[in-house]
Amino acid sequence: MIQEGSRVLLLTERKKRYLVRVKPGVRFHTSEGYIDLSELIGKRYGTRLTSNIGSVWFALKPTILDIIMKMPRPTQIVYPKDLGAIITLGNIRPGSRVLEAGTGSGVLTAVIASYVMPDGIVYSYDISEEYLENARKQLDELGLLPYVVLKQGDVTARIEERDLDTVVLDIPTPWLAVQNVYEALSDGGIFISLSPTIEQVIETVDAIGSNGFADITTIELLMRTLRVKRGMTRPDHIMRAHTVYITTARKVCRDSLSY
Repeated sequence: MIQEGSRVLLLTERKKRYLVRVKPGVRFHTSEGYIDLSELIGKRYGTRLTSNIGSVWFALKPTILDIIMKMPRPTQIVYPKDLGAIITLGNIRPGSRVLEAGTGSGVLTAVIASYVMPDGIVYSYDISEEYLENARKQLDELGLLPYVVLKQGDVTARIEERDLDTVVLDIPTPWLAVQNVYEALSDGGIFISLSPTIEQVIETVDAIGSNGFADITTIELLMRTLRVKRGMTRPDHIMRAHTVYITTARKVCRDSLSY
């Protein structure tokens, strides 16, 4: 049931999506009219609503993706199409010990934390205290802060943790952190780097290839939605194309590598 203070995702007749928190006596206004949020209290998620001008809406239970996509964005975010690949390729699961750099908007931090809970931990580094403080507030509101250690620091200079399962780098110069990542990972641990440009990928692959990593792969994910209507179904004209290149590798014993 929807309660006072609950988050609700409002899906309007025109497919607009609004994330709201239910408060008594508050009207939520849009171009499709308004609804009184207090009328949601005691109703079931999935309830059909009608705005004051007759627009049909639905009150849905928000997923973590719905919530994080509405978070403040002081920096560029990792997009949903890449988030799933990072979790899968990084073998991130309950109990995993993961290091992430940089924290940025905290979107990736939140998603990783939701997977490692209740027994795992995310160490999230950023050089900006402002970004870390913003992420702290968002993670606390999501109930994920107990599974995250936020650290101000530069992973290209130092990584304090050891025996990590996965390291995910979303920084401008990941190749400068490769040696530190190698020391921080457990044997067989997984390295992931996110880079928007191919020049960054080349530098990174060169560095990991000569510093104790194997099984090196780089991928790019493109997402195209479909406009589905009987007899007229076709791909949308606009698609989510390039966002980042994802480079993965695994830590191996250096003396077992042959070049």
